[in-house]
Amino acid sequence: MKKTTIFFTFILCFLSFTTILSQSKFEKEKIEIGKMLDGFNIAAAKADFNAYFNYYADESTFIGTDATEVWDKKEFMIWGKPHFDKKKTWNFTSLKRNIYFSKDGKLAWFDELLDTQMKICRGSGVVEKINGAWKVKQYVLSMTIPNDVSDKVVAEKTTIEDILIEKLKTK
Repeated sequence: MKKTTIFFTFILCFLSFTTILSQSKFEKEKIEIGKMLDGFNIAAAKADFNAYFNYYADESTFIGTDATEVWDKKEFMIWGKPHFDKKKTWNFTSLKRNIYFSKDGKLAWFDELLDTQMKICRGSGVVEKINGAWKVKQYVLSMTIPNDVSDKVVAEKTTIEDILIEKLKTK
């Protein structure tokens, strides 16, 4: 009985130790990703075109607040260039951020609440470690709508989006 207790105690200690090591590894990665996302937002606020788009992987997607805004990196760069040139970009500051990891730690996904010129928005996405640096593979920007006013928002966008719904149904 004593040997069994010692054996199970050893196993539990070993499992706890490996869990702590794995969590601490992800804590370091969370800090890296957090800094990367903060830099990403700062580059946009400073209208630094090259720095901002360097945060994206070559094969990446941006999904904006409008239902028609789904662009690969090149398309998003074309759309964004005039805004960056005129210094009319966006200034997002993270209010709350969550970061999660795949088991192997090579992919992470995040969601965050952002303070923006559109009030609170949600940024979410997938990042991948590529050549030692975390890069955005997919970024989704969504406006949050308080439940208390969602009926008003739906009424406001119905005419515009009913047309889009019909177009999408016929494709």
